[in-house]
Amino acid sequence: MSELHDNVVPHEKVRSLRDSIRKVRVAEMERTDVVVGLQESEKARLEMLSEELIDVFKEVPEDDDQFSFQIVPGTQPRLWIDMTSHVLMGRDRHSYRFVKETRLGRMVLLETADIDDMADCITEYIAERIIEKERALEGDWMLNRIRQQDVPSGKGLRQLANETETSRNTGESRKLRDCFILACGMVSGMVIGAVGLVAFALYANPFAG
Repeated sequence: MSELHDNVVPHEKVRSLRDSIRKVRVAEMERTDVVVGLQESEKARLEMLSEELIDVFKEVPEDDDQFSFQIVPGTQPRLWIDMTSHVLMGRDRHSYRFVKETRLGRMVLLETADIDDMADCITEYIAERIIEKERALEGDWMLNRIRQQDVPSGKGLRQLANETETSRNTGESRKLRDCFILACGMVSGMVIGAVGLVAFALYANPFAG
């Protein structure tokens, strides 16, 4: 029995300094809710969320200006993600509420007290917005490309006019040639007919001359 006990590997407890710091800060904010105003407490919680997303914010392309990523203080502090979406604290002052303003009104994308779940949701939202912008830019490029192919250039228009003029001149030349051939045929027929009549008259009356 002692041998089995000796072979058991003791479980190593995994410690995370980051989680410990978070717990301490949450405990401090719980006390802050009583000591100072609720606005400061909400702002502090939003700052914690912003810190969780700092690496995500850094990965956003520098030329992408659709995001703001800033906390705006006020009667109800907000962490703005872009021009239409932000995070604020729920009514219980402990849960995060991620909302988006739309033409149909305000839409709640997620409400949770878990800071990790909220950070994941915001990260996915940012990724979707970046992809949407890339698709829009690609669509604009394709549309311009199609327009350039459908609308001929100035050189193409001149070439088209020249080809039309050449085709028209060719048609007129063919008509003139056909008329000339027809006229020649008629004249030739008349001459042959006249000669035939004279020959027939001489043959019928050889002493007429």
